[in-house]
Amino acid sequence: MTAYKSKMVEPIHLPSREVREENLERAGYNMFNLPSEDVYIDLLTDSGTGTMSAKQWAAMMLGDEAYAGSRSFDNLQDAVSDVMGMEYVVPTHQGRGAENVLYGTLLEAGDVVPNNTHFDTTRAHVANAGAEAVDCPVDGAMELQSDEPFKGNFDLDKGWAVVEEHGEDAVPVVILTITNNSTAGQPVSMENIRAVSEFAADIDATFVMDACRFAENAYFIQQREADYANHSVAEIAREELSYADALVMSGKKDALVNIGGFVACRDETLFEHARQRAILYEGFSTYGGLAGRDIEAMAQGLREAVTQEYIESRVGQVQELATLLDAADLPVYLPAGGHAVYLDAEGFFPHIPLGQFPGQALACELYREGGVRGVELGSFAFPGTNRPELVRLAIPRRTYHREHLEHIADTVAGVYERRDSVSGLEIVSEPPMKELRHFSAELRPV
Repeated sequence: MTAYKSKMVEPIHLPSREVREENLERAGYNMFNLPSEDVYIDLLTDSGTGTMSAKQWAAMMLGDEAYAGSRSFDNLQDAVSDVMGMEYVVPTHQGRGAENVLYGTLLEAGDVVPNNTHFDTTRAHVANAGAEAVDCPVDGAMELQSDEPFKGNFDLDKGWAVVEEHGEDAVPVVILTITNNSTAGQPVSMENIRAVSEFAADIDATFVMDACRFAENAYFIQQREADYANHSVAEIAREELSYADALVMSGKKDALVNIGGFVACRDETLFEHARQRAILYEGFSTYGGLAGRDIEAMAQGLREAVTQEYIESRVGQVQELATLLDAADLPVYLPAGGHAVYLDAEGFFPHIPLGQFPGQALACELYREGGVRGVELGSFAFPGTNRPELVRLAIPRRTYHREHLEHIADTVAGVYERRDSVSGLEIVSEPPMKELRHFSAELRPV
């Protein structure tokens, strides 16, 4: 049951198939190059694409646009303290700004950084610092259909293997991403969070959480971990974050805003170092590249994100789409995560070699078929990694309705029906930093 009614609407239109095919060719078969006005349902990302509440819009009117000492920053600091339990806050323009600030402060050349699974910008920021990103997903994380409730967990045996290979001094930071976006948005259990915290303490490493979907992760703990069945999402969120030394946050996810992020930490010395770096890259430490009104909206959004009514509606809509696809016997990753449904591109196109990017081909065909824009998160987005060919359909928060989900399901089914006629793709041009190539590379049909 949805917890919202529409208060503002925006017209959308589905361009003709001929126009969609022309757009694909002009875009170099890259979803990031498509014009937004010609996308009917946009599932490229859930980052900054959601709908703000009436209370958030009202909060924007109270924004203090002072360069320094803004009261809007004080409100954000209070919200982070109340909701997330962190004392020190450094605002940034978005999540990757927070990654630049924190990882640029903590890492240096030669370091090794284990994570349950690094996402694209995290991997790129670790590499930019001269460090090596190592993924430590649990075995079975990429089993496309299983009943395991916490496939996003960090494998401690793999973490200790990293330490044994490189030495404790080479591992100054341990990261845990909740939920685990690179393993289909799967959640991390509280038991695993505690264990990773202990692992980081044992090797004297700073334990960092990528907390951009912390509320969704807390909801899964409530639903799937028996000890937390009678705890509120707000209580669980505070506990899961209490084990971290620091966090990076994209406010464009679980803070329910269209722009913004922050670093938060407990240690005053780390805070001062991060604050100085943020002044260099983001702006003064009480605005961090944001307008005061955006900071106000983010503070309000943090409080809304941990309410039961919101999170049940949010995760429920993702589960609803997964159910529609599964009922049609389409190749989909199950159980679905909290922010997106992931399609198994190899299940669609077993005839397309991996070197011809079946995931990217599927993303293109979804747009060709029904004007639906998703994103490939396989070998095209993560070159040199051993990951399945997945296409993510990320659901914007509080934006689409049942009829949109039905159109998405019909579109996916339409591609599946003509799957044997689809060909692969090859790269025509790509940027030097391959960790981020999927944002701007161009391709063509083989």
